[in-house]
Amino acid sequence: MKTIILNGSPRKNWNTALMLKEAKKGAESVGAETEYLDLFDLTYTGCRSCMACKRKGGERCRCFWKDDLSPLIDRIFAADALIIGSPIYLGDVTSQVRGLIERLHFCALSYDDYSNYFTGKVNVGIILTMNAPRSFYELAYSRKANEIAQSFRALNGEVEVCACCDTLQVNDYSKFNMAGFNEEHKKEMREKQFPADLEKAFRMGAHLSGGR
Repeated sequence: MKTIILNGSPRKNWNTALMLKEAKKGAESVGAETEYLDLFDLTYTGCRSCMACKRKGGERCRCFWKDDLSPLIDRIFAADALIIGSPIYLGDVTSQVRGLIERLHFCALSYDDYSNYFTGKVNVGIILTMNAPRSFYELAYSRKANEIAQSFRALNGEVEVCACCDTLQVNDYSKFNMAGFNEEHKKEMREKQFPADLEKAFRMGAHLSGGR
């Protein structure tokens, strides 16, 4: 089993990254080979609409644009599982994750009948972190989470979403203009809820990588 783990956050050791690193441990606990990448270290954009992936007689499920993302897309299609994480910014995933979704989905989409060229199977785990409480996620963000999950169903595998809510944004709120947040509450959630979220991420990594 090969599991690719992608951090769609610009922060390499904060909430999203910590969740993904637990998912990595979970995948490795069931014997999966893992690859972990920070998307913000790569240079790429969203789909350029070059249409190379739609040329008659051309290779399918390949993005031909020459940047850092195209070879990663090849590896995703060849993997057994993909776990991708993103913080929620302004109600959506980061632009890096959005760009990956565009490129991955478009090169597998038929413009003849809107079917899916990809015939393999890649299980997908989606980890979303946010400072919003769980109640607001259910009210406003869960629909977006379902839309993101739907875009990954073109990989023909199981798709699982894990939402990590009410996260700690910084270690010391007094250094920032962030009076809209209660530091004491945030630190309490970090202590009491975040470990449970990390455990969910571990189980996700194990399950999607072939564990039970």
